[in-house]
Amino acid sequence: MTTPILPRSFATVPLAHRALHDVTDGRPENSRAAIRAAIEAGYGIEIDVQLSGDGAAMVFHDYHLERLTEKQGAVQLFNSDELKATALRGGNEGIPDLPEVLALVAGKVPLLIELKDQDGAMGASVGALERATADALAGYVGEIAVMSFNPHSVAAMQVLVPHVPRGLTTSAYLPEDWPLSEAVCAELRAIPDYDRVGASFISHEVTDLDRPRVAELKAAGAMICCWTVRSAEQEAQARQVADNITFEKYHAALGA
Repeated sequence: MTTPILPRSFATVPLAHRALHDVTDGRPENSRAAIRAAIEAGYGIEIDVQLSGDGAAMVFHDYHLERLTEKQGAVQLFNSDELKATALRGGNEGIPDLPEVLALVAGKVPLLIELKDQDGAMGASVGALERATADALAGYVGEIAVMSFNPHSVAAMQVLVPHVPRGLTTSAYLPEDWPLSEAVCAELRAIPDYDRVGASFISHEVTDLDRPRVAELKAAGAMICCWTVRSAEQEAQARQVADNITFEKYHAALGA
């Protein structure tokens, strides 16, 4: 199976992490307001998707609702209509689903979709979120790519939407930072699945960009993005290795 070409914009246009969010200005993470702001500013957009109880791809980062809404409980305990009616803290809107966000972006800027791990341990118990995401992407016209920390999720997207560029979200995988076994952390840290899933990029943890495996992938032609840059000073350091950044809490320079 061939590896689709990643549009050049994903290496040249900074990506607003969870869109251009700022709750002090009424723009929560992954909200329509944050997405509109990113489009207006000319940034690319990185969003997250989680699965609702009725099998819809919802644009939301956390597995549980309480940090970002007034409700409690796992996202998957609620159906899509309930989630759409659940107000995001710091804004005046509910949680959007992926089709609505795709219609809002409509090819105006590059869009990077991260599928959150649904297995719970980066294992192979995935499929429903991947199918919902693939269904939403049918007919989308615009520069788009998908990624996940879970290589099985990326492999599923390779089968479902082979024409959509895909990558791996990667990390130092320090065991104290992840609810995973040391063995799983060690395996994922080595980024062994890059070729298997037909990836064309990674988005790597910004504080771990000096890892030799990152340099090896870059030398082999991978586009290196990174997460999450939070200042111009950190961006300057990251760009010594990374081709592009996802950023928040400041406005990255365009045309970098």
